[in-house]
Amino acid sequence: MLRRTFHQATVSALLLAAARQAHALSLGDLSGADASNGLKAALGQGAQAAVALLGQTDGFLGNPKVRIPLPGHLDDAAQLLRKFGQGKRIDELVTTINRAAEAAVPMGKDLLVSAVQNMTVTDAKNILTGGDTSVTAFFAEKTRAPLGERFLPVVTRATEKVGLAQRYNAFAGKAAGFGLLRKEDANLEQYVTGKTLDGLYLMIGEEERKIRQNPAGAGSAIVRKVFGALR
Repeated sequence: MLRRTFHQATVSALLLAAARQAHALSLGDLSGADASNGLKAALGQGAQAAVALLGQTDGFLGNPKVRIPLPGHLDDAAQLLRKFGQGKRIDELVTTINRAAEAAVPMGKDLLVSAVQNMTVTDAKNILTGGDTSVTAFFAEKTRAPLGERFLPVVTRATEKVGLAQRYNAFAGKAAGFGLLRKEDANLEQYVTGKTLDGLYLMIGEEERKIRQNPAGAGSAIVRKVFGALR
């Protein structure tokens, strides 16, 4: 009986929260334009903060959430190679791929800002009422392909400075042929570019969540209005 009562109370609470959110997104308290403008401001802040955070020395390498390791079984093999005196070379490669990511990220700032500016009211409402991955999904859909094209040459130049990059591609190609590595991870530059984008979207999402959790601390009045209404 208690379980049923608890379950009903939980459902009621969820429905009430959904109703409040729907009301906030209606033309009553919060217009579609307000929702869109508020989210644009929040995501603009989040994107710039993420770029600034990641696009500096140790932005990737020093952050466990986005630090780029060697892919798959190669990371396991690297641990074994360390026991045979290859630790310095492994560290050099890992440092290089993370430095490449740090160098690439600032080049995507204008594309991220453009994606935010071109956001539709429907996009905004989908993000506001979506889950924790809604921001990541939006940016990935709008910017992953063009950012990948822009980041790849930067990553390639950075990894070419270290001779290990060429050896990595040769070894990883063989590993992929034996099923020890995903085909898309067999090329170092492609792998690093993909991980750079993953880390960037992750940190934009985290910055946006900070604003959701503390709208009063946001610098923009429209951000405070929109996210305050959704709390």
